[in-house]
Amino acid sequence: MRVLLFIAAWYALSSLITFAVYAWDKRAARRDGWRTRERTLLLCDAAGGWPGGLVAQRSLRHKNRKVSYQVKYWLIVVVHLAIAAVAGWLALR
Repeated sequence: MRVLLFIAAWYALSSLITFAVYAWDKRAARRDGWRTRERTLLLCDAAGGWPGGLVAQRSLRHKNRKVSYQVKYWLIVVVHLAIAAVAGWLALR
């Protein structure tokens, strides 16, 4: 049970941080300021912040039309969901 709570807290915190990083980058893009590297955004997504990244992409309309970015983003999501599916299957065995 503690492991599930830890995982949920990790995803929630990572998502909040990831949303903030996307928002910072969107603001910088509007002001021609210092931008966050796509690699950094993707690392935030990969670290468990992909739900926050999805919310940011939809609500801020940021990085949602760049196909090369979207391919990498959705690959990260699929990997996370596959790991969760395998972990759930192993837990039920």
